[in-house]
Amino acid sequence: MQKNKLWLLPDGIEETLPDDARRLEQLRQRLLEMFSFWGYQLVIPPFIDFLDSLLVGSGHDLALQTFKVTDQVSGETLGIRADMTPQVARIDAHNLKRHWPTRLCYAGTVLHTRGNSLEKSRSPLQIGAELYGHSGKESDIEVISLMLEMLALSGLLNVHLDLGHVGIYRALAAQAGLSKVQEKELFDVLQRKARPELQELLAGYRLADHLKPIFLQLPELNGDKSVLAQANSLFADASPAAKQALAELAAIADNLAIRFPNLDISYDLAELRGYHYHTGVVFAAFIPSVGREIARGGRYDNIGEKFGRARPATGFSADLKLLSVLSKNTAPLGNIEAIFAPCSDDPGLLETIRDLRAKQHTVIQQLPGQSGDAAQMGCTAMLAQDHQHWAVKPIV
Repeated sequence: MQKNKLWLLPDGIEETLPDDARRLEQLRQRLLEMFSFWGYQLVIPPFIDFLDSLLVGSGHDLALQTFKVTDQVSGETLGIRADMTPQVARIDAHNLKRHWPTRLCYAGTVLHTRGNSLEKSRSPLQIGAELYGHSGKESDIEVISLMLEMLALSGLLNVHLDLGHVGIYRALAAQAGLSKVQEKELFDVLQRKARPELQELLAGYRLADHLKPIFLQLPELNGDKSVLAQANSLFADASPAAKQALAELAAIADNLAIRFPNLDISYDLAELRGYHYHTGVVFAAFIPSVGREIARGGRYDNIGEKFGRARPATGFSADLKLLSVLSKNTAPLGNIEAIFAPCSDDPGLLETIRDLRAKQHTVIQQLPGQSGDAAQMGCTAMLAQDHQHWAVKPIV
């Protein structure tokens, strides 16, 4: 790189300047404090880890997003985390080893080899919460509720919640006796909602006559609550497991509607986000001004099995940087009241400065020969001597 280009940053990597950094940190503190009020305990996983640990469960889908390096100490391949969920699952399964429900939360930078098509950043500040040790719909309702409260505390309005359940497709694929190859082919077509391809694909499969209409109409089962009624009718001959997954989704939605009566909820029964690791309900939050989800999550039971203990799990995550940017208009940054102190080693002045800082006042002391006065440095008051004492006086 040329010397006159040293100020450039890699694509998708950004610096955070003082005002934005203060807003980001204030939001981080508020959200983690709220998580703690719900009983979620903060954990801090390492930024770099053994690659195999990072690619457990949800990590398999992130293999291409993970930067890989060789450890000069052990010779092992390490990865820079692209998602913190596998690490938090390890903490629950291997380190804590609790037999009761465990609530954990986290906030830290992750790194991606590529940014997604809508958000170019490759270094999100991931914040999230996970609930381990409970397999019922009540824990799913809790984490979705916590996610919605997080967005509300961030000042985001008009949130739209999209719900799905990967258990529906898993049950239908099992009922149809699809091979692993067929299941993968069908999954790909359903994700793209490519109806002509879907018809052609199903024509080549040996399926029971009552199952073909279900698979054909699955991509159309998205929209408001009427989708659930359509699915109930369509699933008349579906397996008990598929019907149970649909009933579970409906029960979760009904409970959320009671807790959040103004919440806009939609359903997509062909939504298979994270199909390879999610095992139950999946969800995502949207707002009108952003063309992608601003928070997402779902159930991913048994992720801890690779770490020695299979535990039911559900959780969500979001990019704190994005939340901070989106909350900028709804929560303006307040001014810091700073006090300017003259350049002096006077013991009385130094004691006054220490006392003010201990009381959480911002005091900026002048440096010898510096440029810029108190007002230019953002100070609204200054310390001045008054009858051999130092007193705070407003800058006129």
